[in-house]
Amino acid sequence: QVQLVESGGGLVQAGGSLRLSCAASGRTFSSYAMGWFRQAPGKEREFVAAISWAGGRSYYADSVKGRFTISRDNVRNTMYLQMNSLKPEDTAVYYCAADSEYSASYYDISTEAMYDYWGQGTQVTVSS
Repeated sequence: QVQLVESGGGLVQAGGSLRLSCAASGRTFSSYAMGWFRQAPGKEREFVAAISWAGGRSYYADSVKGRFTISRDNVRNTMYLQMNSLKPEDTAVYYCAADSEYSASYYDISTEAMYDYWGQGTQVTVSS
């Protein structure tokens, strides 16, 4: 079992920045690829970014590429999402997730069904 807790969400103006954190406890954090997903009101949850076990590979949705940066610290058992140049359309609940069977395929790592554990989410609101 892995327990995930997100933090760092909040209200920010367009163009601003936020840094989300996902703290993990339980089984060995470094055994899992990790991902961020988000769900806006009235929309399905969508992939945002993911990172491999040791952090050597990262993956991004086109909508956030160049603005968001995913990283992880396997000593602190924490994953991060640095979000810059935020837009109103980034408003959503952001979830972190853990994937025990990492595949280097973008298709796999961007698919919700590949993830075994999920956090409760943190709200990000970007005002125009």
